[in-house]
Amino acid sequence: FHSSKLYNFEVCLEFNTYLCQFINKSIIMELPNASVEVEETQKLETPTIEQPDFLLKHPLQHMWTLWYYEHDRNKTWEENQREITSFDTVEDFWSVYNHIKMASELRQGCDYSLFKHGIRPMWEDEANKRGGRWAINLDKKQRTNDLDRFWLDTLLCMIGEAFENSDDICGAVVNVRAKGDKIGVWTRDSNHSVSVMEIGRKLKERLRISPKIQIGYQVHKDTMAKSGSVTKNSYIV
Repeated sequence: FHSSKLYNFEVCLEFNTYLCQFINKSIIMELPNASVEVEETQKLETPTIEQPDFLLKHPLQHMWTLWYYEHDRNKTWEENQREITSFDTVEDFWSVYNHIKMASELRQGCDYSLFKHGIRPMWEDEANKRGGRWAINLDKKQRTNDLDRFWLDTLLCMIGEAFENSDDICGAVVNVRAKGDKIGVWTRDSNHSVSVMEIGRKLKERLRISPKIQIGYQVHKDTMAKSGSVTKNSYIV
């Protein structure tokens, strides 16, 4: 998928082409001769019109759920985490994406999370507790230039099954913070080193991150147990 605008343009173009073809088809009915008697019970056949391709939705391999986190000191972390909607087709993804705020427009302290349906965006979830995340840290200037592109490309990689080991993908989170934003791609098992490294390399390639910049993989257990603000990296690409 190149962009939502290009996708919508292609749909409109296909729709107009179909209409022109349909309108140009003339339905010719032969008039009976005067000498031919037409039975009253004669039934006219209704022409069958096949459903055009642009009305068909394109299914994804998995159903995905969008979550939104907004910090409220009077609520627990789980109460602040809200499940927004789920989708399982290409068209429904773009419908959701085009009707929510861009990541760069979120207030500081807010998150978007997109996870496979049934997996909650929290370390303690059964699917996440043995895993970790590839973390991409962005400075303040990158919120304007890179954040939205990085986030969209990450989403497209996940729902489009761009990773060879896509079964190990749980979801992704974007954190909007005053000190700097962060995108994390969560995987199921941190001990699956081959899978983890493949996902990291593919992510870096798809996001067109400079080879000079390293991104690290952090195990959730290490993140929960950290004493400072920095978690050690278990893998680096």
